Amino acid sequence: MAQDIALITGASSGIGEALAHRLAREGRHVALVARRAERLQTLAARITGAYGVEAHVLAADLARPDAGLTLAEEIERRGLVVDWLVNNAAFGTQGRFHRIPIERELEQIRLNVMALVELTGRFLPQMVGRKRGAVINVASLAAFSPGPYMATYCATKAFVLSFTEALAAEVSGTGVHVMVVCPGFTRTEFQAKAEVDVDGIPEFAWMSAEEVADQTVRAVGQRTVLVNGTLNSLTASAMRILPSAVTSRVIGGIMRAREG
Repeated sequence: MAQDIALITGASSGIGEALAHRLAREGRHVALVARRAERLQTLAARITGAYGVEAHVLAADLARPDAGLTLAEEIERRGLVVDWLVNNAAFGTQGRFHRIPIERELEQIRLNVMALVELTGRFLPQMVGRKRGAVINVASLAAFSPGPYMATYCATKAFVLSFTEALAAEVSGTGVHVMVVCPGFTRTEFQAKAEVDVDGIPEFAWMSAEEVADQTVRAVGQRTVLVNGTLNSLTASAMRILPSAVTSRVIGGIMRAREG
């Protein structure tokens, strides 16, 4: 008999790992996707031991062109049904676009945008057919403005925001919930990997991955766009109202100072 699962990409750390714990805590079987198989195995063992659910390990590099199809075929082979899809896998680069290797920027687009679109396209039709399910796409507060010195990253997250809002309107009334999550500064490995200097960010501006995950799960079916935290919500509202020339100049000034 097929088993319903929550499929979580980028599950080996940060928000993805926190979401895996949060979903398992409410009794959902999970499928964990990331490149680092050893981390996934460790996480799967912890989840199964703590919550008594099954945790399937699906090691994959979603930036590879064939990864989405291969993943979908493996899920079918195992007799799993994706009831919740969490598109969380992403990375960012920091610096002047013309100084960053273009191969790295294209890889970022493949993971942050193309993999998200492909997995949504492969699993959403079945959800609509069953008249139940959820798609959670993880964007960022960066989605609300152009971001000089993180130009590609901010653009990919703006795509995720727009794409998700459109899908939510399309599937309204089908029983499937589609939501985009826009965290602000969250304590994960992201900043170190993107080489972003966050020394000047005040403590009150930060959230934990666990806080983001809890807010996310609670908001499914309640809203289409979730901006995590009161401060981030106010910031996003201001960014929506102000001209992009203003917000991008502010962000560019901050990032230029960090680039230093």
